[in-house]
Amino acid sequence: MEESTSDGTELRSIVRGVIEEFVQAEQAKAEPAYKAELLDERKRREHLERRVDELIQENQRSRELAEEASRSTAIRSELQRLGVAKVDLAYRAVKDDVQRAEDGRLTAHGTQGEMPLRDYLVHFVQENPELLPARIAGGSGMGSGPKTAPNAGGFDLDKIRPGMSAEDMEKVRQEISRVANQAMRGQ
Repeated sequence: MEESTSDGTELRSIVRGVIEEFVQAEQAKAEPAYKAELLDERKRREHLERRVDELIQENQRSRELAEEASRSTAIRSELQRLGVAKVDLAYRAVKDDVQRAEDGRLTAHGTQGEMPLRDYLVHFVQENPELLPARIAGGSGMGSGPKTAPNAGGFDLDKIRPGMSAEDMEKVRQEISRVANQAMRGQ
């Protein structure tokens, strides 16, 4: 009987050994799959993190461009309201002095310190009157030809038809001549 007990114990230890070997073999098989899966997950996570960083940077650039466009539009429209004829030239001269304050207002840092955009531009235009339109239309190169008074009547284009009277036809010719002459002189 002792022999059967020792054989049973030995058999159990053999079975346990085989089962342990089998479990270890299965774990060894599954471990590379886990590692590969973890590696894939890490790659996916890193890719997503890079993409999020790219989107954050793109969003920041878009905000900066929108801010610049808003600032540019505000400066240009204010220059137009002040009657500046050479808006692009004036804009290039003042654009670097204008910033957005923390409260959202546009301010400029000029010779008199920090001031609101409108006040700065008014001061700038007063200091640079050459940006305003010329006050006298004539000059030394302007010809002294006979001035014709503008014809207030004009002529309706719908009234021009074949078979018009000679008098109406002459009025049409004179009106066309007057308009062409004004266009040639740039009035």
